[in-house]
Amino acid sequence: MAATTKRFNMVQKIINAHLISGTPEAGQEVGIRIDQTLTQDATGTMAYLQFEAIGVPQVQTKLSVSYVDHNMLQTGFENADDHRYLQSVAAKHGVYFSRPGNGICHQVHLERFAIPGQTLLGSDSHTPTCGGLGELSIGAGGLDIAVAMGGGPFYLTMPKVLRVELKGKLQPWVTAKDIILEVLRKLTVKGGVGKILEYTGPGVKSLSATARATITNMGAELGATTSLFPSDENTREYMKAQGRGKDWTPLAADPGATYDEELIIDLNKLRPLIAQPHSPDNVTEVSKLKTIDVQQVCVGSCTNSSYTDLMMVAKMLKGKHIHPSVSMTVTPGSKQVFEMIAKNGALADIIASGARIIESACGPCIGMGQAPSSGAVSIRSFNRNFEGRSGTRDAKVYLASPETCVACALTGKITDPSTLGKMPKVDIPEKFVWDDNGIIPPAKDPKKVEVVRGPNIKPLPVNSPLAEKIEAPVLLKVVDNITTDHIMPAGSKVLPLRSNIPAISEFVFNIIDPTFPKRAKEAGSGFVVGGENYGQGSSREHAALAPMYLGLKAVIVKSFARIHRANLINFGILPLTFVQASDYDSISQGDKLEIPDLAQVIKVDHPFPVKNLTTGKSFQVVHGLTDRQQEIIMAGGLLNWTKQQSAAAPAPKAKTKAKK
Repeated sequence: MAATTKRFNMVQKIINAHLISGTPEAGQEVGIRIDQTLTQDATGTMAYLQFEAIGVPQVQTKLSVSYVDHNMLQTGFENADDHRYLQSVAAKHGVYFSRPGNGICHQVHLERFAIPGQTLLGSDSHTPTCGGLGELSIGAGGLDIAVAMGGGPFYLTMPKVLRVELKGKLQPWVTAKDIILEVLRKLTVKGGVGKILEYTGPGVKSLSATARATITNMGAELGATTSLFPSDENTREYMKAQGRGKDWTPLAADPGATYDEELIIDLNKLRPLIAQPHSPDNVTEVSKLKTIDVQQVCVGSCTNSSYTDLMMVAKMLKGKHIHPSVSMTVTPGSKQVFEMIAKNGALADIIASGARIIESACGPCIGMGQAPSSGAVSIRSFNRNFEGRSGTRDAKVYLASPETCVACALTGKITDPSTLGKMPKVDIPEKFVWDDNGIIPPAKDPKKVEVVRGPNIKPLPVNSPLAEKIEAPVLLKVVDNITTDHIMPAGSKVLPLRSNIPAISEFVFNIIDPTFPKRAKEAGSGFVVGGENYGQGSSREHAALAPMYLGLKAVIVKSFARIHRANLINFGILPLTFVQASDYDSISQGDKLEIPDLAQVIKVDHPFPVKNLTTGKSFQVVHGLTDRQQEIIMAGGLLNWTKQQSAAAPAPKAKTKAKK
């Protein structure tokens, strides 16, 4: 009997081609080789400090890029100093540097660097954007990026692969943003945890590369590891127009490839959708909210700031004016986009309408400027609408397509764009303008480069090895869906302190309980207890690093978001889950908990008791750590473990001269 040929999906093909260790079966830990890395300045400063601490002189990846796109408001020396550090450390260690103003990291990487079939690891949760070009792109903590730049593998639990079959064709005024909002409505913000979404079906062919990138970008809001589209003729045309046709390679699932789960989306039936406050999965049809007045509209972010997005905005605004009650901002996603709409007159149409132009950066999406007025309704083409993320605690932030955003800006109310008449047509250019003067290559002679360190860069805090036991109070008890914005807020006041852990730690849990830092320091150690999906949202590792600095030893929850759990492990904080979710109700803030014999319970992956010394009762938890993660926790974090591994590695043999 002839052997049966195994048929692989796209995820399996890329993982198999990059596999270093483990078995690529769902639930098993695998180590994969990383081809590319990206960092942004809110996470990159710490990542490069960690890379320096590892001690590898030059990055070992095929390509690493350091972007500046988050901390653009220079109200003090901190941001400007850190940008100088990032540029100099990139030059010295073999990293390309995308300077301020060159654009949002995900938009620029899609344009200039993403390659189908390769792997990309980024210190930003929206790194999956490049999955729109068929690159397996995963968000992670900065320390994981540092290790990958040093040549180490990236370890992850092999996700399940969820096939999303797109049938039919989008109707006028329905867009890629509506597709991902529909997926969020069906799966929720927890529905992608432990999964990679692979998009297939006849509907894929009707989506441009940037439309696909919008979908993979917001796949992060599902909690998914990443999302992936095929690399097909649309991909080739986009890369050719970017002058990168030689980098194109086809990628598709084998006919008959198997998947762990499936979801079918009928594009014919979709209508313009909108996510209501305060979660990306709180989705309904735009037409159902037509009586709500709007005070602010923002178009941009890494989700919807491409050339085609802004050309649609310009065509809808041409010859019209923003409603008097609305303040509207537009953010080009990159210098390339900005330059192209300036040259073809679209920028003039946007400005003439009364919209305000913001530089190519993350800006209002991360609460860096454009905070809405008190209680305002803000319609945004962004990816997250968590409470307070906009910079205004009581603002009501909605997420929608650029088309819906413009409709709202013109009418002053939440408006279904399909009521505005015929949808304008936007053509994809045969050739984009590419001028990479905003991307600075690494130095040809690294030895001549001096790394510039401003006074805001403080020494990197390092955890201690695991203690024999933890006996400490519950410093905070929180509910479901706590985000990294809750744990470590962003915004213009906090983000400039990202390289100063003692200073930034004063803002830990500031949105929930401003007394947390003081109480944590007084206690010396402690627990946090939480509900489902703890740590969702941005990848910022400061949400683990700063609590570690304050003495946090363990987090006990019903379930974790993937990146945050990995970050806790990386910094030596024990991530524990309740065996019985109902035990969450038996714990109160202030209770003193005890876990004895830590070294023993860590070594075996089975339930073990945590004693509540306040009530006298015990409850069962499990850590779910792999053997490698157990070693990392016992060492006090990934940096300590990596140094131990390097010290234990045999020294290279001296080369002997060949005999003549």
